[in-house]
Amino acid sequence: MALAQTEDVAKQLRASAKVTPEIVKFTPRGDVDQTSKLERHGGKGGAFVAEIRAAMRDGALEAAMHSLKDVPGDEETPGLVLAAYLKREVVEDALVLHPDRSIAEFQELKGNGFKIGTNSVRRAAYLRRLYPACEVIHYRGAADTRIRKLDERALQKLPDGGEAGPADGLVMAASGLARVGLSDRISMVFPPDEMLPAVGQGIVTVECAENDWETRRLLATIDHKETRICALAERELLWVLNGHCNTPIAGHAKLDGDALHFRAAVLSIDGATIIEASVDGAADRPRELGRTAGLALLKKGAAVLIAESA
Repeated sequence: MALAQTEDVAKQLRASAKVTPEIVKFTPRGDVDQTSKLERHGGKGGAFVAEIRAAMRDGALEAAMHSLKDVPGDEETPGLVLAAYLKREVVEDALVLHPDRSIAEFQELKGNGFKIGTNSVRRAAYLRRLYPACEVIHYRGAADTRIRKLDERALQKLPDGGEAGPADGLVMAASGLARVGLSDRISMVFPPDEMLPAVGQGIVTVECAENDWETRRLLATIDHKETRICALAERELLWVLNGHCNTPIAGHAKLDGDALHFRAAVLSIDGATIIEASVDGAADRPRELGRTAGLALLKKGAAVLIAESA
């Protein structure tokens, strides 16, 4: 999936900036170790971003593509800047079922008897809230690898050395499935009103050295203004909440002309408790709107849920 995203960035740069980027394949710890929980590697930032950023600082890379939802929003990145946000893809989460299980059966039984795999604490919390009868199991790997393991009824190795599964279904980002040509496997889409997306979900961003003005100029040609506005609001939420990789935090900004609508939520790990906020503001002040949403969540007690999930 990452390679498909990178090739899309290169394609857009060839069209808009008339340059031919060299694609460098990079395998971070999060892709090598597909058993451990991500916090072992320092969360998503340590698992998927830290090594790539080190390569940029060392001059081995001029720019790097990230899924924005994997980029920590509660820390500074000295010397680096997110120079381009590509047009946002679909934000919804999707349920993929084993070919032998049907969505009619899943809905009729309200998840009872189903083992559903995910590595996202946010998706797991929402699943436990929406379908408390289903069993949520730890499930990692690239999108196509996860689908293959699902179809093969393979067991998922757990961080403690045990095994879980086999899974009856998976909850994954619909955009990720589309990138690897597996949208046809989607059994059901969770609307944002039901399962609020992760901050930055469906957004690809490109990072480079802060003082590399030529690369920044080239990347500016593929920057999507509307997506950047939404991304700034959502990432400001993470700054205010100071959450971590084990906290179920959700946030989705939607642009409507000159207005920006933002919904955010923090859940308990078991999904039993949810704290939500919905705010509206001017599109030219996205960070202020994200800050307002974060402060509203904290006022309602979100800090307690964040601390409990540590």
